[in-house]
Order: sequence, then C-alpha cells, then structure tokens
Amino acid sequence: MESSLPVTTSSSSKSERRSKSKNLQSTSKSSVVMGFLSCLAWLYVAGRLWQDAENRALLANLLKKNSAQRPKVLTVEDKLMVFGCKDLERRIVEVEMELTLAKSQGYLKNQLQKGPSSKKLLAVIGIYTGFGGRLRRNIIRGSWMSKADTLEKLEERGIVIRFVIGRSPNRGDSLDHNIDKENHAMKDFFILDHHEEAQEELPKKPKFFFSTAVQMWDAEFYVKVNDNVDLKLDDLIELLQSRRGQDNAYIGCMKSGEVITEE
Repeated sequence: MESSLPVTTSSSSKSERRSKSKNLQSTSKSSVVMGFLSCLAWLYVAGRLWQDAENRALLANLLKKNSAQRPKVLTVEDKLMVFGCKDLERRIVEVEMELTLAKSQGYLKNQLQKGPSSKKLLAVIGIYTGFGGRLRRNIIRGSWMSKADTLEKLEERGIVIRFVIGRSPNRGDSLDHNIDKENHAMKDFFILDHHEEAQEELPKKPKFFFSTAVQMWDAEFYVKVNDNVDLKLDDLIELLQSRRGQDNAYIGCMKSGEVITEE
C-alpha cells in the first residue's frame, strides 16, 4: 500500500502539466489572433487618417483657387456707378418708346412740311436691305439709282428712294455702327429705329416701313422693292403716273386693283 502512493502522485502531476500546456497553447493562439486583428485595425485607422489628410489638402487647394478667382469687393462708388448705368439704360429705353409713339402719332419734323402748298410726291420707294447687303446696295447705286442722276433730282421729279433697314438685335454694336457710317457717307438710308433687323422679325418690317413712310412723306404711292431686284425705274414711274389719282390702288406682281376694306 505504501509503495503505490508515489505512482499515483506522478500520474496526477503529468495530467496537470498536460492541461497547463494546452492552456498555454490556447492562450498563445488567442494572442496571435488579437495581435493580427489589432494590426488590421491600425492599418484601417492609418488609411482613414491618410485619406482625410489628402481630402483636406485637396479642399485647401480648391479654396485657394476660388479665393484667387473671387471678384473684388465693390466699393460704394462702384455700386453707385452700376446703379447709374442701369438708370441711364432705363431712361434710354423710355425715350426710345416715347419717340416711337410720337412717330406713330405723326409728331415729326417732316410732318410740318405737309400742307396745301407742299407738292405731293409721286412715290416713295423703299429698297429692303440687310446688314450683309452692302455689295448689292453698291450695285444698285451704280445702276438704276444713278440713271436719273442724283437723289435730289429724283426728289424734284417726285420720287424718293431709300434703302430700308432696321436696327441690330444688339443695339449699338458694329452692325449698327457700319450702317450709320454708310448712311453718313451716302445719305440714302431709311432706318427703322423701332424695328429689329432679324430673320424672325421680317414679317413685321412692311408694317413698320409703310406706317412710318406715310408719316414721313406725303406721296401717291409707297413702293417696296428688294435689293436683289434690277428695277426699271423709268417704266415704274410711267406706270405710277398712269395710275395717279386712283384711290385705294394696290399694284403687285400677284394682284393689282382696288384695296378692299371692311366698313
């Protein structure tokens, strides 16, 4: 009995050592796993911090560029100048509207020349032209417009001839400037200040031309011609003289006769 006791003690100690080794192994495995997970967490945090730093640098560059392109702060004098220009522009528009209204109502300088003593013209011939028609205008000036000598001699015969054109959609630009310069040199334009010379506005051009020409000149006939037509002026004058005194007469390539009006 006494000899068997040491054997029992040694077997129990072996089992204890085995359990301790197993615990150590499991503890080391968990430590490795925890260390690996902590490394992953550190890498994630470092990546986020690096990305945030890059975003902050990008935003700083954008703010720097925007601040360089930002307009300067307007002073009180600059604001007053802007307001003054807007007020002047508004007044110009109002004056143009009042001038157009005055023309439509007959308050014109040339209107004062009408009267019993003034001689009635035979015809006012309006040659429709555009901003790009200078070559055609020069051809007309060198052909049938010059056959009866100057415009003054034509007007002595009762014939007024003018190139009819409106204003540019961008008023005061180079197109208007070129027309004003050409008119100053040739003095043969009838400029419709209240008409916009554009393709979509062409149907309105005859209304503006005839209504304004009636206010400007007292004539038997008001004639519309395009600048691409080679007009036989003497034949036209002879035709109009034969119809002189005929009221409500319309003469055109598609129809001629008395104008029908509704009572």
